[in-house]
Amino acid sequence: MPEKVSKTGLGRKGEERAAAALEAAGMGIIARNVRSPQGEVDIVAMDGETLVFVEVKAWSAYGIENLQYGLNPGKQRRIIETAKYFLSSHRKYNGKAVRFDVVFVGKEAVTHLASAFMERV
Repeated sequence: MPEKVSKTGLGRKGEERAAAALEAAGMGIIARNVRSPQGEVDIVAMDGETLVFVEVKAWSAYGIENLQYGLNPGKQRRIIETAKYFLSSHRKYNGKAVRFDVVFVGKEAVTHLASAFMERV
């Protein structure tokens, strides 16, 4: 019988797989689990000269086709507000292009969706 993994454990494993995939693609990880009063960003990375805020979705039961339910407008707004919070306390990144990506970690594959949503910050 397979070992049951908690939702938190699944999320952590997903974030580890996502970070490894981003690094393998040449991105540099700057921070993980950035928190603000408004929310959290799973990974902050640099892709060339672009600062990337990454939401990781690790689902065992739902496929990528259900991503819109986990990344609804409210969740996007919290990520954007957390990105603004990060930029206010890490001014060396001000002036960089900013992108919002999603990494979907499924049972067998990791899918990186660059520019999954947009906002001026």
